Amino acid sequence: MILRDLIRRSGRSIKSAKGRTLLTALAIAVGTFALTLTLAASNGATQYVNKIISENFDPAELIVSKDEAIFGRGDNSKPREYDPSFTTILSNGGANTQLKRVTDDDIAKIKKVSGVDRIREDITVSLQYVTREGQKKYVGNVAAYNPFQKIEVKAGEATRRPEGKQIYLPEGYLEVLGFKSAEEAIGKTITLAISKPITGDTAKQIAATGASQDPNQIAKLSEQNITSEEFTVFSVLKKPTTSQPGTELYMYVSQDEARRLNDIATQGTVNYRKYNFVYVRVAGGEEAKKLMAVQDELKKQSFSAQSVKDTQEFLTSIIGVLQGIVAGFGAIAVIASVFGIINTMYISVLQRTREIGLMKALGMRKRDIGRLFRFEAAWIGFLGGIIGSTVAVLVGSGLNPWITDKLDLGAGNKLLIFRPTEIVALIIILMVVSIFAGWLPSSKAAKLDPIEALRTE
Repeated sequence: MILRDLIRRSGRSIKSAKGRTLLTALAIAVGTFALTLTLAASNGATQYVNKIISENFDPAELIVSKDEAIFGRGDNSKPREYDPSFTTILSNGGANTQLKRVTDDDIAKIKKVSGVDRIREDITVSLQYVTREGQKKYVGNVAAYNPFQKIEVKAGEATRRPEGKQIYLPEGYLEVLGFKSAEEAIGKTITLAISKPITGDTAKQIAATGASQDPNQIAKLSEQNITSEEFTVFSVLKKPTTSQPGTELYMYVSQDEARRLNDIATQGTVNYRKYNFVYVRVAGGEEAKKLMAVQDELKKQSFSAQSVKDTQEFLTSIIGVLQGIVAGFGAIAVIASVFGIINTMYISVLQRTREIGLMKALGMRKRDIGRLFRFEAAWIGFLGGIIGSTVAVLVGSGLNPWITDKLDLGAGNKLLIFRPTEIVALIIILMVVSIFAGWLPSSKAAKLDPIEALRTE
C-alpha cells in the first residue's frame, strides 16, 4: 500500500475516535507545554547572560586574582593556614572566608608576562556619603570606569572617557540631589565624602576617652577623618538593563581618580593598594590561543585566571542545570502519556478487529497494517505536540511583558524566547516517541489471524 494512503487512512481513523484521541493528545500536550516553556526560558536566560557579558567585559581580558575562592572555587572544607596577606573577610554560608589580594608587587609581576598588554585594577570605593550644596546626604559607591562597558546616557557625553574630576552620575541620584532634569545636572558639582581610616591621634582619643563603648561618640570623632572631594557631572547614566547585578547605582570616574580615592580610603591600613582582582588585557586576546597562553602562564605563577568565556560558560552551566530540572518534570509527563498512547492503541486494535481481518482478507500486508497503527500513534503525538507548544507560545508571549517588568529585565529583553526550529524538533521527537509507544499494539494488529478476526463480534 502506498505510504501516502496509509497516512491518510490513519488520519481518518483517529478522526473517527475524536474523544479518545483528544484526551490522549492532551496528556502529551501537558508535557509539551512544560518542555516548550523550559526551552524558551533557557533561551531567554542564556541570551540575557550573554548580553550582560558582552556589554560589560572585554573578551580579550583575563580576570586575575591571588585566590581561587574569588571565583567560587577552592576547598573550603579544610582550615586555611593564616597568611598576613589575607585582608578581606567574606561571609560564606555563615563561615568566614579570607581571601588573598593582588598587590602592587603582583601587578608588576603580571606585567612581565609575555603577551600582557595592560592591567586595570578592580576598584570600588564605598563612600561615606554623596551630596551637593543644600541637599541631604546619601550613601553611594564610586567605581573605576570600564572602557569596555556599554553605557547609555540620559544627558551628556558617552563617546569619551571621564577625565580629571569628572563623574558619571546614575539617573537614580537626580531627584534626591535636587536636579529637575538630567540636562540640569550636566556641569554641576557634587561632593563625595570619603572616610579615612581611624589612626593616629583620633584612635588614641577614642581609646583614652572610652568612646569605643559609645557608637555615637565614635561617629562624632570619626567625622574629623572625613575628606570631601568635588566632582563635576560629566554625563547622566540611564538606568542600565544589562549591568552587573548590584552596580545599578554606581558612579564612575577615571581609573586614576578611582585609584586616588581608594588610596585615601585605605591609607595606613592592610588594604592599601590591594585588590580582589585585576583585569589583564592580552595583546591579540581575541584569539583563544593567545588568551589561553597567557592564562596558562599566570596559573604557573600561582595566580588564578579566568577568561570572560570561562565566566560565561559557568553562568550558562547553572542555567543548564535549572533547565534540566524543569525539563525533567516535563519529560515525566511525556513518559506518563506514553502509557496512555499504548492503552489507546490497544483499545483501537480490539475495537477494529473485524476491520483488520477484512483488510487482511483483501490482501493488505502485515507490514502495512503495522504501519497504519504506528502512523495513528504518530498523529496523536503530533496533535499533542501542536496543542502543547501552541498554548505555551500564546501563554508565554502574553506573560513576557509582565515577566520583563517584574524581573526588571529592561526594554528589549525577554525571559521567554521561542525558537521555531526547537519547537519543530520537539514535535518530531514526540512523534517518534509516540510511534515507539504504538509499536506493541501495532504488532498485535499485524499478527491477527484474518479468519479469527472476521469471526469477532
